[in-house]
Order: sequence, then structure tokens, then C-alpha cells
Amino acid sequence: MKLAAVGSNCIDYYENMEGGKAYPGGGPVNMAVYTVRLGGEASYIGPVGNDSYGSIMREAIGQKGVNLSRLQVKEGRTAVSQVTLTDGERVFGDYDEGVMADYVLSEEDMDFICTHDVVVCDLWGKVEGQFKDLKERGMTTAFDCATRPEDPESQTAMPYTDYLFFFCDDGDTPELRAQMKRYHEKGPRLVVCMMGGDGSLCWDGSEFHRFGIVPCENLVDSMGAGDSYIAGFLLGITEGLPIEKAMEKGAANATVTLGYFGGW
Repeated sequence: MKLAAVGSNCIDYYENMEGGKAYPGGGPVNMAVYTVRLGGEASYIGPVGNDSYGSIMREAIGQKGVNLSRLQVKEGRTAVSQVTLTDGERVFGDYDEGVMADYVLSEEDMDFICTHDVVVCDLWGKVEGQFKDLKERGMTTAFDCATRPEDPESQTAMPYTDYLFFFCDDGDTPELRAQMKRYHEKGPRLVVCMMGGDGSLCWDGSEFHRFGIVPCENLVDSMGAGDSYIAGFLLGITEGLPIEKAMEKGAANATVTLGYFGGW
């Protein structure tokens, strides 16, 4: 799979580690890195600031083998998320989107994206309004709604999304299944709910598919686990794996990420 990861990047700043520690991250950035880790190819398309965090971001992503030919350096601040780590679980605080605030894909960006197999964006990527154009150009699309599938950004992208992902920690309930069916009716080919320790659930329009977790012997930090799942799932489904096997590939990739600090 050749993945085009678009939009949000940010420095994850852990306030309660070593007096403050910065890790490069952001959903699409993480997905690009994890795709390369799994043996695929990936490009990141998006902006960083011309500050020290932007330099950290560019260097770190490039070292992981991600194509950065469409990464922009803009005047201003790189996006930053404040994070607190408690018993291996990350809790997000304030988010400063910096140069992400007014991001939009150019025609050159769109042409470049169309040389890939799949394009993925998330809730904070600013390009949900351009998913329609990408879909009309023949792209396979994926969108991560995080915990907010009802937000306007998620709803805007949904009709033009092939693989829709979101997170819910209430477990596999009748209400969740009804919610997933409603989303599927809006256009996605597959709707996937990541449920943390309860595994994941996928609705394909005809039946539900369920997969549990791949146990993690030593939980260190949950940062990036969902992004790891998405990267593994997309790689598996693009390579022709059955849905359950793609879910397993996502879960196994998430378990790797749970075992170390930071997204990667």
C-alpha cells in the first residue's frame, strides 16, 4: 500500500515527564510512520511552522522513511497538543493548531495524492471539505473521526469516505451497532469502531465483524494506538485480506505501539 497521509500534525508535549518532553505526532503523521513500519510506502502532506518544533517534526518524520516532498514550512508555530500520562493512558489538554489553522490542499497536492492507493485524514486535518473532490478523482479515502463522529468535520467527510473509523469506550452495545449502521447509510464502504480493551467492530453493510485485542505484556503509553490500528487495517484491507484479518493486523500493530513512550 502507498498511503497519502494528509493534514494534522502536532508536537505531543508531555507535561509530567522529565519536566516536559516533546514527541512528534498527529494522527496522519503517525499513520504514515506506522505504514512504513509495516513495510508499505507513505507520504505526508501538510504544514509545519518555521519554529524549532517544525524542525523536529521534519527531521523525525523523514528519518522514518516517509516521503516529505509535499510538506510545507509556513511562517508561524507548529501545532502542539498538551498531554498528561497517567498509568499508561494519555490525557489530552490544550491544543494550539498553529499553522494548521488555515490549511487547505492545493491543486498540486491533490495531483500528488492521486498517485497513492489510499488517502487518510482525521478530524483535525482541515481538508474534510475536499474529500468530495478526492473521491471524484477516484481516490480510495479513509477518515478518522476519533471520539467525535457527530462533529461537522466528520459528517462533511462521511459521504465521501470508503473506510470510516471512530473510537468508543462503551463496548459493543445495540446502540453502537445502530450508530454504525446509520453512518454506513451515509456512504462509507466499511465503518470501524475501535473500542480500546474491547477490541474493534466493523459493519460492512451486511454483517458485523468483531475482533478482540492482541495482548500487550507491558503497557507503557497508549499514544498512537488507534492510529496504529488504522494503518494496519488499511494495509491489510488494501492487500486483499478478509475483514477479520485486517482487524487482526490493526490490533497487532496497535499492541506494538502500546509498548513504548510517544506515538513512535
